[in-house]
Amino acid sequence: MDDYSREHESEAEKLDRNWNELLQELRVSQTGVQVLTGFLLTLPLQPAFHDISTLERNLYVAAISLSILATGLLVAPVSMHRVLFRKRRKESLVEVGNWVARAGLVALALASATVAAFVFSLVFTETVGIWVGAATLAVFALAWLVLPLAMTAPDRD
Repeated sequence: MDDYSREHESEAEKLDRNWNELLQELRVSQTGVQVLTGFLLTLPLQPAFHDISTLERNLYVAAISLSILATGLLVAPVSMHRVLFRKRRKESLVEVGNWVARAGLVALALASATVAAFVFSLVFTETVGIWVGAATLAVFALAWLVLPLAMTAPDRD
């Protein structure tokens, strides 16, 4: 559907389109965050895990917590849909689902940066880990927030 034909869509069609677009976006992020969470859950079962430093342990706890939070938030719109199915609440579902998905992406970005800090501190030093975590967060902020906001700025021709 192109932008020109959207001006003729009904409110119900617009809500259906917005809901379907949200679900497509969630499918991409849900798989990644579930794999990340599953991987992180296995780490304490490894013998070498018990030899990590206090900072590395704290980074791990932060990473797994953020990853679990991101999983819950990114799957929440699907659960909300199940609860609200056929209750004529599509507008609320799209609005709240959008908010929850955004919160889930923030949690995912924070989890990814924390995982990067954790892994690099294990492989190199804690200082390198912190710098890599900060750089990772900066890249996510630029790609996921600054760039899209820049794309919405009006052209200055």
